[in-house]
Amino acid sequence: MIKKEICQQVLEECLKTGGDFAEIFAEDTEKNIMELTSGKVTQANTTNLHGVAIRILKGFKEVSGYTNDFSLESLLKLAKEVRGALNGEPLDIKFELKEEKANKIIEAVRKPSTVSNEEKVNYLLKTYNAIKDYSNEITQTICFLTDEEQKVLVANTLGKYIEDERNHLRLGLSVVASYNGEMQSAFESIGGNQGYELLDSSDLEKFAKATADSAITMVHADEMVGGTYAVVIHNAFGGVLLHEACVHGLEATSVAKGASVFCGKLGQKVASDIVTAIDDGTRDNQWGSLNMDDEGNPTQRNVLIENGILKSYLVDYRNSRKMDHPITGSSRRQSYRYSPTSRMTNTFFAPGKDKFEDIIKNTKYGLFAKKMGGGSVNPSTGEFNFSVSEGYLIEDGKITKPVRGATLIGSGAEILKNIDMIADNLDFGHGMCGSASGSIPTDVGQPTIRVQNMVVGGRGEK
Repeated sequence: MIKKEICQQVLEECLKTGGDFAEIFAEDTEKNIMELTSGKVTQANTTNLHGVAIRILKGFKEVSGYTNDFSLESLLKLAKEVRGALNGEPLDIKFELKEEKANKIIEAVRKPSTVSNEEKVNYLLKTYNAIKDYSNEITQTICFLTDEEQKVLVANTLGKYIEDERNHLRLGLSVVASYNGEMQSAFESIGGNQGYELLDSSDLEKFAKATADSAITMVHADEMVGGTYAVVIHNAFGGVLLHEACVHGLEATSVAKGASVFCGKLGQKVASDIVTAIDDGTRDNQWGSLNMDDEGNPTQRNVLIENGILKSYLVDYRNSRKMDHPITGSSRRQSYRYSPTSRMTNTFFAPGKDKFEDIIKNTKYGLFAKKMGGGSVNPSTGEFNFSVSEGYLIEDGKITKPVRGATLIGSGAEILKNIDMIADNLDFGHGMCGSASGSIPTDVGQPTIRVQNMVVGGRGEK
């Protein structure tokens, strides 16, 4: 996108007012969105994002700016404008850009640009047709398909010059069911950092019917009775609880400011002995995986908590200066319009030794949260409340009647210590995570877990 010689010249210009680090981040991204509502195409948009950002650090201070003009004249002008926020003499920093090759964790076979719009609509129609006549209680279906090809370049005064390509693809389905004036919805998605081979290998009919079944089941469910329960949280998107209530508090974005409940606790016990939590950006073609982070560093498998002991935070280059902590390949940004900071990739509890059936069998009375919904979290305390989008009672070691309207309430620190069983059925769900550097693709995952003494909200009566 930008020749190495030009990057070298622009970065040298950046350091003339005392900056001790400078970085160029360039991208060219094409994104397509298609939507099918009740069998008809209701949206078909293509957008192109093309720009370059310059960032300069001096100690902990950061200044940045961006432009859509990739010419040398424009980049030198931007470099002068950005460096103008710093006052000082040049530090005589010498560097030479050396071209590097990104790891090949991610490699798309059928890139979005090679797939026709007709083919894309057919994936949506196949999903919709699977449940079109499935039940007269289904009153609305919305299918969406997003794909993205992003080419990026990172060059900095540490001598790094590296390019990469990302291909994010996601198909989502929202279903609304109605009965006797009551409405309930269900949502599921299939996603990955890969090409359309992902959908070719997916059973879209099974996916659609499972989503419809969830909505239909919940529209007939009783209201949850609030109280304190043993809660069994199922695998895959159940990991949103770990993501939101715990690992946001392990990102340097919070820790470097002293605004996390986990500050200063490296090497300390923060969870039960059976808990190991991992953020791994190296998983093959997974939704949150990357060949490199947005500072050009290889992504890593970061063990955050091991057997209950806090082992690591997620740390980007700038915050590593504040925290005296190694960088972890966790720097991410939505686009060139955002400055990068520490973010998650694919975050999950490691599998345990229990079986799903044994967890249910050994629960006398409780709630089975089969699917999790949205919620809110206070990052500085880890206190949260999350809705359960599909839930069931557990009675005498058996899953019994469905319940709706359940809300899980507590704090991440409590949850980690009260996990007493973990199954061996690790799976993942896909989402978009919003934070200081914008909205980025992340996977959440876990095996089925059991949490003792959890507060559950609900409007039902005993």
